[in-house]
Amino acid sequence: MTPGRERLLPGYSVVVPVYNSAPVISLLTSRVRAVLERLGQPFELILVNDGSRDGSWNEIKELSVKYTWVRGLCMMRNYGQHNALLAGIRAARYDITITIDDDLQHPPEELPKLLVELTEDFDVIYGPPEVEQHGFLRDVASIITKVALKTAMGGEIARKVSALRVFRTQIRDAFVAYHSPFVSVDVLLTWGTSRFGAVKVRHEPRTQGKSNYSFRKLTLHALNMMTGFSVLPLQLGSIVGFTFTFLGFVVLSYVVGRYLLNGSSVSGFPFLASIIAIFSGAQLFALGILGEYLARIHFRTMDKPIYAVREATWEIT
Repeated sequence: MTPGRERLLPGYSVVVPVYNSAPVISLLTSRVRAVLERLGQPFELILVNDGSRDGSWNEIKELSVKYTWVRGLCMMRNYGQHNALLAGIRAARYDITITIDDDLQHPPEELPKLLVELTEDFDVIYGPPEVEQHGFLRDVASIITKVALKTAMGGEIARKVSALRVFRTQIRDAFVAYHSPFVSVDVLLTWGTSRFGAVKVRHEPRTQGKSNYSFRKLTLHALNMMTGFSVLPLQLGSIVGFTFTFLGFVVLSYVVGRYLLNGSSVSGFPFLASIIAIFSGAQLFALGILGEYLARIHFRTMDKPIYAVREATWEIT
């Protein structure tokens, strides 16, 4: 499956990463169909099974037999939401791509609001929720993720990033050669355009199961974005180093000044131990940041794949 510079057809490609969502896939499909049929354009629904452990893939295969516009991809294992999204985006055949989660918290009925905003002035439109429906820890983790996105994407649009997106499929040409296993679709979109917009949409409570994004996973995702798509941590390490170097000069000036004025040095082991601990901590912090970047270089040289497809409901070329 070669990501395309092929001619895109007018219409809509809806990409949905699926993970343990067998009970809701059929309902999602019918609601997407009801919305897109009213728009009067050809469309397809690409369901990417990201290593589900329930019957999601069987449901997808049944739907692809029932409907010619449903296409299914099954990953070899769980690679993560953004990796699965990238696989679906690269398989899209129509000139407008829509991404939506599989849990129906973003109602498909809200899609026309985003599509009408996709004018000549914009290439990407996000659909942030009017009111967040998550718990406190999840909200905190989402804030951390969006702050991390801001360092990678730049601009206030990062605060409005959502899993519900519509964008021009041709943007994928900007990351056609991207092969790193660490994927952020939102960052990759910035490689192709700077024309982003957002419109708030209704956000419904989850009716089946629970979110697969915990506080820990979202925090790790934020850290991956900062170290994978930004030099901010390295800059932070430099600032910390400079700050503690300055602090060292202040302490040295105090010690020398005390000796010259009073003829005595600063006494006390606790003082010395504290200074050593502070400077050692700063050094280890900087080394840790460098280690993260070296690890990414290591994984990149290993040529670890972004994803691998086990099975598809159409012939992959």
